[in-house]
Amino acid sequence: MITRRNFIVTTGLATTAVWARPSLAFCMRKKEIGLQLYTLRKELPKDVKGTLEKVAKAGYTTVETYGFSTKDQFWGLTPKELKKILDDNGLKALSGHYNLGSFLYDGNKDELIASIEAAKILESEFLTIPWIDEPFRRNIDDYKKIATRLNEAAVMCKKAGLKLAYHNHDFEFQKHDGTTGYEILLKETDKDLVYFELDLYWVIHSGNDPLKLFKENPGRFKIWHVKDKDKNSNDLNTEIGSGTIDFKSLFQEVKQSGMVHFFVEQENNFAKDSFESIKQSCDFISKNIL
Repeated sequence: MITRRNFIVTTGLATTAVWARPSLAFCMRKKEIGLQLYTLRKELPKDVKGTLEKVAKAGYTTVETYGFSTKDQFWGLTPKELKKILDDNGLKALSGHYNLGSFLYDGNKDELIASIEAAKILESEFLTIPWIDEPFRRNIDDYKKIATRLNEAAVMCKKAGLKLAYHNHDFEFQKHDGTTGYEILLKETDKDLVYFELDLYWVIHSGNDPLKLFKENPGRFKIWHVKDKDKNSNDLNTEIGSGTIDFKSLFQEVKQSGMVHFFVEQENNFAKDSFESIKQSCDFISKNIL
């Protein structure tokens, strides 16, 4: 949270600025920077406690988990054990990526029920689906089936006090008889129950414009993935502020998009120590965007 300074003197000016810039109002309410832990997928399985300590020291206050399975839980830790480590480091797992293939494709609810329980123990706000396997996203009917499953899962999440979100890559923007898979998911899901985690990098990588999506689907993108596109290689990531994506203009449209949380992610191309990398991204966002 950002504390207002010189409140009595500056109230009038601050109020004017907030109303003029809705996105700035968001930033003034909370300076919360999250990290998708998949960024540190090489480090976490080796040392969960030490890795999360370094995440907190880098300036992050929230995280998004990944990798949960009914067999290994979170890198060998139960949700309760992971929750304690997060608490000890002042971190909140506001969202988590849960691979629900058995439910999405076959309707088996066992994995979904286990994932919901894990997310509840972590006191998460969102349960996020990160991926659709290639054989199950080949045509319009496939995407309509996935949309139906998302609606079903969203109802179960709501009953458990959670929200359901769907995370994109670039394949959702491929055309199927003149429409994209992403358009189908947006149209065929309940806008009051199914939300979207917009990966800004993948949207831009696919040749689309996040601002256009915000305008056409206001309020649906409750979470963002913030990762930059390398200047020298179209397929690589880089530290936030070092690449080609204009995040400042995107953050000006926070209100229209509906975003309430965002997570930094870097999937590849670490030119330096990964912990130095995540700190550089956090510092840039803190100093230049929020």
